[in-house]
Formats: sequence, structure tokens, C-alpha cells
Amino acid sequence: MAFPFKIPCTVSCCTMLLLTASLWWLLRKSVHSMATDVFVQGKYQVADIVVAGEDPLSPPKPLLIVHPTEEGLYPTLVFLHGFSLQNSMYRQLLHHVASHGFTVVAPQLDNILRSDWMEDIKSVAATVDWLPVGLQPKLPEEVLPDLTRLAIAGHSWGGKLSFALSLGIDAKPRLTFSALLGIEPSDGTAPGVQIDPPVLTFVPDSLDPKVPVLVVGAALSSVKREPELPACAPEGVNHEEFFKECVAPVFYAVARDYGHVDMLDESVPVTVCAGGDNREALRRFVGGIMVAFLKAYLILDAHDLNKIFEMPDRVSPVVLSTVEMKKN
Repeated sequence: MAFPFKIPCTVSCCTMLLLTASLWWLLRKSVHSMATDVFVQGKYQVADIVVAGEDPLSPPKPLLIVHPTEEGLYPTLVFLHGFSLQNSMYRQLLHHVASHGFTVVAPQLDNILRSDWMEDIKSVAATVDWLPVGLQPKLPEEVLPDLTRLAIAGHSWGGKLSFALSLGIDAKPRLTFSALLGIEPSDGTAPGVQIDPPVLTFVPDSLDPKVPVLVVGAALSSVKREPELPACAPEGVNHEEFFKECVAPVFYAVARDYGHVDMLDESVPVTVCAGGDNREALRRFVGGIMVAFLKAYLILDAHDLNKIFEMPDRVSPVVLSTVEMKKN
């Protein structure tokens, strides 16, 4: 539509238009710079491999392997599931991590409530020792696991085992871990009521795995769902104490509105642990912060990890009640 008269553009008018355009451009650039893609699926298509059997080339424990399908050399993560759970219950979470360019190896452990877990620690150590000879033949020939860039992670009971392996308690793999991730780690039902071998010492800065550590917690994990049962990750032996006892560098983030098992696949029923209402959001957060931490210490790209800890309210898909770090 043509105007019936001309609108004069004075110097001040033009200057205002230029300033407005510049501010709009800077705002867009600022918003873009705050964004981080670790909380969404990565660029890689991924596939699953289930490895089991009794032949001499089989691993000590059955495995779920999740890997990018594109040709490449990928850093590797060993992931240990929680007690009474299955590695397949974390498929969506592991897909998220693998889609950002990581090979993930998740052993299936026995889930036997013993008086101690020393056999479990030894079996995981043996599985890690199997990786150099056994992992590549199970993968497509164009997909190469990089075992010089290796991390270990675990959820709940698997978090305790991950710490024990990194600390060399009762068993230590021949391979060297470059990073340790504890997702809702738990070391028993109360201080002093720990299944052997205990990991927590209740002394600040007493745990030194010699690698950077990420501890992820859920604020509702210490809430009892059933009055006659203990909480799934009780106070005093959960994520908070693990963070206190780790030496620097250690990063710590707690999701405010979620519980101990809210990162499991949507189809997994939860009957014992208190929890939140949106598992998908917590899975994106847990998967994203895991990816950011792995990128920082296996790929030496700390961009996303720094953003999460510098501006959590702007980038995290869930509300965080705690965001702390201890640096060297």
C-alpha cells in the first residue's frame, strides 16, 4: 500500500532505526550464544547391539552397546545400571548420549542382594578389561571405539560401583578412566549402614579418583514414597555426600522436582521411589549434562559445561536446586 505523502527520515530517525536493528541483532546473537544443543538429540543416528553368550570371545557380562552408525572414532563410556534394574531400562538416556558422538557400553549386572558387592566390582573390572580385545569385533567395522578416551558412569548402585572402580576398591581395571560420572549415586541406607565395600568415608575431600567427577542428584530421592520403606537414596549416603567427599575438580547439579529413577525409559513402571511428573525433561537434563561433561574431559571442549554452570536457569530443561563445583 502506497502512502499519499512522503515520510521524511531525519538523521535522528535513521539513527534510531540503525540502533534498533543493531540491538535486535545483538539480542539474537546473545540468545543464540546462550543456547546449548546437549539437551536435545545429537546429530548422529545410533544403533543398539546386545552381546551375550558363552563363547570364549564373549564379555564377562552381557552388554547393551549403543553406538553412532556413522564411520568414525568415538570416545567410550561404560555405564552401570542401578540395583534391581536392567541396562535396557536406560535405552533412551543412552541413545541421547551416543547421538552426540560416543560409544556407550552398558553391562547387565546380576542384581543379587549379597552381603557385599565385591564380586560385582570384580565382574565390572573384568568387563572393562575385555573391551580392548572384544569390543571392536562386536561393532560395525567402520565404527571405532576410542579406549584412550574412556569414562565410567553409574546410576544409584551403579554409581557406587563406578566410584569403587575408579578408586581401586577391591578391583581396578587395567584401562585408565579419564572421567567419572555418578548419577544419583547411593552407598547404603544410612551412614554406617553400607553394603561392603563402603565408598563414603564421611570425611570432606577424602575421595580422590584422580579424574574429574560429575555428580548429578535429584532432590526427591531422599523422600520416602512408602512410610515403611527407606528412601531410594537416603540423606547422608546420597549425591550430596558424594559431592562433599570428592576432591576437585568435581561438578554437582541437583534437579529440584525429580526423584531417584526419573531418568529411566518412559515404559518402566516406578512403584517404590518418589518422583516427578515429566521423565522426558529429566532424561534430557541428565543426558545433556553427561554429554557436556564428557565433551569437556574427553574431547577438551568445555563450552557447554561452562554454560550449564554459569547460567543454569537459562539453559537447563529442568529447575536446578543446587549448582556447585569445586575446582583446582
